Amino acid sequence: MKYRRDIDGLRAVAVLPVVLFHFGISAIPGGFTGVDIFFVISGYLITGSLLDDLERGQFSIVSFYWRRARRILPALIFVTLLTCVAALVILLPSDLHEFSLSVIAASTFWSNIYFWKTSNYFSIDAELRPLLHTWSLSVEEQYYIFAPILMFLIYRFFAKRWLTILLPIILGSFVLAVMATWLAPNAGFYLLPTRIWELMLGAVLMLKRPPPLSSRFLMELLGLAGFGLLAIGFFAISESDPFPGYNALYPCVGTVLLIYVGQNSPSTIASRILEVRPLVWIGLISYSLYLVHWPINAFAHYLSLEEFDPSMTVALTVASLALAAFSWKYVEQPFRQKRSFTAPAPIFAFSAGAIAVLCLGGAAGALGNGFPQRFPDYVQQRIPVGDWGNGTCFNEGFSRIENWNIEDCTRTRGFPTTVLLWGDSFAAHYVPGLDANINQLRANIVEYTYAGCPPILSYFSYGRPDCMRFNQQALKIIQDAGIKTVVLSGRWTDYEARSFDGLQQTIDTVRGLGVRVFVIGQSPQFITDVRKIAFFAKRENLDDTSWPMAMDPDINNRVRAFTKGATFIDPLNFLCSAGRCSYADAGQFLYFDYGHFSTVGATLAISKYWPAFATDNTLATTE
Repeated sequence: MKYRRDIDGLRAVAVLPVVLFHFGISAIPGGFTGVDIFFVISGYLITGSLLDDLERGQFSIVSFYWRRARRILPALIFVTLLTCVAALVILLPSDLHEFSLSVIAASTFWSNIYFWKTSNYFSIDAELRPLLHTWSLSVEEQYYIFAPILMFLIYRFFAKRWLTILLPIILGSFVLAVMATWLAPNAGFYLLPTRIWELMLGAVLMLKRPPPLSSRFLMELLGLAGFGLLAIGFFAISESDPFPGYNALYPCVGTVLLIYVGQNSPSTIASRILEVRPLVWIGLISYSLYLVHWPINAFAHYLSLEEFDPSMTVALTVASLALAAFSWKYVEQPFRQKRSFTAPAPIFAFSAGAIAVLCLGGAAGALGNGFPQRFPDYVQQRIPVGDWGNGTCFNEGFSRIENWNIEDCTRTRGFPTTVLLWGDSFAAHYVPGLDANINQLRANIVEYTYAGCPPILSYFSYGRPDCMRFNQQALKIIQDAGIKTVVLSGRWTDYEARSFDGLQQTIDTVRGLGVRVFVIGQSPQFITDVRKIAFFAKRENLDDTSWPMAMDPDINNRVRAFTKGATFIDPLNFLCSAGRCSYADAGQFLYFDYGHFSTVGATLAISKYWPAFATDNTLATTE
């Protein structure tokens, strides 16, 4: 196909927001939508390459994968090897163990599935996973498995009726993506079935190649509209919005419009903007830039365990551009030229050998438990957690809901008031502190908790299919036991993407039963396990046991807006100051991981801000 400078410029428009978003530039909250631009571009270009082969009668699966291997694998292998070397030096044993598994997944192109099972893309610790970004490469590679075969079949046996076959796939994938934003958001983000429609939008644009509009003004308008849609994706969407689903239409349709106006003459203003030399240059190195920036970001975060200041962001950006330029010139380009080592046999041998080496290295790291001998002074200290009532009062997803019973799950006794503690693990983590504060609480606290299941009646998750039934049963428990006070608590940072409307509806329903409701807001979360923070702080000779929280400190204000009729309690007002929170007190850890309270922490938290229940008021005044 004819080379198009505007598409390289569009690649730059895609990759720069991704890089800046990952480096913590809050002005581009939707920078991650640049990946969707890449999907559309890839679908367009790959389809063009396959169509050329079919039209010339030179279609070959072997030839297709040979070209893909030359394009993708050299830089990927180069960056993965560099990342492995850095990981071996920097990562603590447990993290190196997990990293080693991700090396195997990334090298064999199923890392999107691996990270779907192990990490939310927007989770607090996501930026400590050096190969997380390879999920998008895996999506594309999985698409390449069937796309050539599908195109061949349509071309040969369906008389090139592209839309007849592809439109139902696009519509089905889009509907699935929309549904997944509510039912299985993590799967919807990572997996191919909810992303196919983005790649196929580009494919259809190539296959049908609509002619230019007769009006030059309308063509100019379409180009500007394309930029406008990309801008909406970058600046009006954030990680708290459902995605991909409807919101992915902005970057994807915007990309389609820009590619469309660029493939027609005369050139539009939008196309000329994309063809400016700096954008084209960044577009040329965009693949390597995407590959290198995330490991740099991850290791920098790992070594600092804090958010970056502007000078660090500038330094990381410059380092990423420099390494990307090196990779493009000395790794990507040689493999794209016609040389003896770029013939099919050497390329396939190189690819197979390199993947095998990476997988063996990954297996060694995993089986060696991250080589703990590298850090002899690091001991994974055991932190007292206390009894959560696992399996009965705290359901971890493996027990029958019917196993719960009020007798076993009444955690404090001897008072006229009975209170239901309802929520996920961020409700259960208060339980170990109940006994020590029993004289303050003066209530029989009944624990009703389920991991990953917020106290929201309308919440549904394929990962926790019993969650909705569990929450509905809470209403029956409240009525049967005559409970007049309920405390709702959860890891609210995980649920904002679906909106907190369901929380308000739950409060309204519970209050309709004549019950007083308290809502405990989000408690502190750190970027990683507090033991790692303490280890690195000790190495830096830091005596202060406070650390920046790794979440938006305004989260509880947003939760509060959906708690009308309830009494809202903000833990951050009691446990943190100026964005920093203590992770230890008098030599004892207040948390046993990144944010769940230890026994000591639960005791402290309850003493500071939990409500006291001297009487059983049903509808006391609310805040």
